[in-house]
Amino acid sequence: MPDYDFSSTRLFVDAALAEGAEVTLEDNAANYVRNVLRMSTGDGLLLFNGREGEWGARVAEVAKKRVLLTAEQRTREQTPAPSLRLMFAPLKHARLDYMVQKAVEMGVSRLSPTITRRTQVARVNLDRMRANAIEAAEQCGVLTIPSIDEPASLEASLEALHEEAALIFCDEAADAADGAAALAPLRGRPLALLIGPEGGFDPQERATLLRRPGIVRFGLGPRILRADTAAVAALALVQVAAGDWR
Repeated sequence: MPDYDFSSTRLFVDAALAEGAEVTLEDNAANYVRNVLRMSTGDGLLLFNGREGEWGARVAEVAKKRVLLTAEQRTREQTPAPSLRLMFAPLKHARLDYMVQKAVEMGVSRLSPTITRRTQVARVNLDRMRANAIEAAEQCGVLTIPSIDEPASLEASLEALHEEAALIFCDEAADAADGAAALAPLRGRPLALLIGPEGGFDPQERATLLRRPGIVRFGLGPRILRADTAAVAALALVQVAAGDWR
């Protein structure tokens, strides 16, 4: 396991990071540092932007409407994001928050809300998803914030899927099988994991999916799982068998 610094505050910033770079925080970010963390001039923290690794920095100035930070030295090089996409039927707020946070912790590089015929939530707050993704990355030492797609229909999502990506279909109607054995041949390929809605896929959607060349279909055991639980269970299996947990 990499030697992470878990004791220091980590913040995601959009600004470029380099030795001596000044980063200005305003609005909510400045309020968080000033009034929640109660940091003052000279205090140290870690910054990352998803592009230039992680940097040690210090508070240079705390003002009424802004906080000025100065980057000092790189503490970790930027690592390439795994090519792991999670396609999921949107959930209600609290459960979607949970799923996004866990997906980031488990190495997902792209989040794709996918509208199916039985999806119960049609509207998705992308800003809230991004805020949850950033919070998870800050807390868990992740260097890259996953990209977040606009919601799209299942048909559109499948059509846009890169030809090289292996589509992993968690199907509640599939027989219990050795998922690790099914996924092992996919190592080294871009991966897309599809999790359906609480009501499952309808027969026509399932037929469409099963006609797709190269699809990997399996069930997640003998118990009924809620969609957010299924996503976490499937991601763990995917990472162990075909991802970067090796």
